[in-house]
Amino acid sequence: MSIKSRFAFIFSGFVAIMLAISSIAIFILYSNFRESEFYSRVKSEGVIFHDYVFEIKDPKQAAMAKILSGVYTNSVFDEKLTVLDSAGNVLNKLPETLNQHFDKALLNQIKSKREIRYEIDKYQFVGMYNPQTKYYTIASGYDLSGYRKLQNLEIILALVFLIGMVMTALFSFFFVQQAFKPLLALNKQIKQTTILNLSDRLIVSDEFPEINQIAISYNAMLERLSKAFDYQKSFVQHASHELRTPLAIMLSQTESAINKKLSEADVHNLLASLKEDQQGMIDLTNSLLLLSQYELLGYQKDWPKIRVDEAVVEASSQVMQMFTDAKIHIGFKEIPESDESLFVVGNDSLLKSVFINLIKNAYLYASDKRVDVMIDTANGKVSVEVMNNGLILSEEDAAQVMQPFYRGKNALNANTKGFGLGLSIVNRILLAHHGIVNYDAPAPEKNRFTVILPQAI
Repeated sequence: MSIKSRFAFIFSGFVAIMLAISSIAIFILYSNFRESEFYSRVKSEGVIFHDYVFEIKDPKQAAMAKILSGVYTNSVFDEKLTVLDSAGNVLNKLPETLNQHFDKALLNQIKSKREIRYEIDKYQFVGMYNPQTKYYTIASGYDLSGYRKLQNLEIILALVFLIGMVMTALFSFFFVQQAFKPLLALNKQIKQTTILNLSDRLIVSDEFPEINQIAISYNAMLERLSKAFDYQKSFVQHASHELRTPLAIMLSQTESAINKKLSEADVHNLLASLKEDQQGMIDLTNSLLLLSQYELLGYQKDWPKIRVDEAVVEASSQVMQMFTDAKIHIGFKEIPESDESLFVVGNDSLLKSVFINLIKNAYLYASDKRVDVMIDTANGKVSVEVMNNGLILSEEDAAQVMQPFYRGKNALNANTKGFGLGLSIVNRILLAHHGIVNYDAPAPEKNRFTVILPQAI
């Protein structure tokens, strides 16, 4: 069942319950009123008949017959009136052919309560006892008019209920259709959205604030998707370019070697050049594979605890093996109170890769080949600052330096080899570890990259 039909049925059901409760309440209230009003009429007839019987001692008098005839003519339908003395003997009755028997128990009950009301086969009875005259009066009648009105009311309420339900159903379906019209229009627009028209945006209208919020959120999602596709397109283009360049160089060198007679020294130089290009391709391929597997890193749940200072020391050792003239100094801003504050949860090789990339970059772009690494533990975080002396990044380079294949002016001026993937890999690995990396220039000609990771709990 669609949500529109569900809302319509729920609304119709709610109205049906309200109409049913109202109709039943009206019927019961009127039925009680009819019963109470008719009991009052029957009682009134009984009181009048009692008074006449008491005032006129001789029931055979002509005046008695005339008076009683007038009372009976103006009485309720099928009225029956009986007056009995204290011994239970009938003093008078209407009609004269009336043949009713009242047992002692009933008379005793009437005498004790002075008045009782009861019903037999829809005939309503009122029994009264007058202590002054010591007479019992029992009056009864059938509320023909009242029952007809009650029956008519039942029919009217049933018709009102049915008509009300039909109108409610029509109105609810119409109302739901109108209410969902902007959603249907929104759905139509969403269905038309493809990778070819991600730049299109949903129409935002202030007429429907709730729908407006959905449209705004959807447009924001399209904006993120558009950036993601642009990033992917740019990534593929740069990756293709970086792979094509060494392949073209290797092909050119191979063709040149085939067409020439090379000496043993030339062959050795050629193979060394090809090896260098192949190593570069391997490094690039490994970097690309690591970037492509970034999404899977966030699903790791069983990472062990790692001491950050040990990972930094091991990364520094590897960098110094690669660059023997590197001067790397490691220290603490403040000595930790406990070794536990140096632990983080993560992948050991990946975090080492982060520090190797940062320390290596700091060395390559340092004017004095010196790299300072400072470790700090505060506020439930472990921070590692990697600093060097050299040209600082411009605002444009600082904003783009984490993007894949981006190489700043410093890298181009220093004529260093690379693919512009190192800091992008660092950033993505840290995101998978719920950490961040920031860049700033704390002083002129001083660069600082700060890694911040949450402490292991």
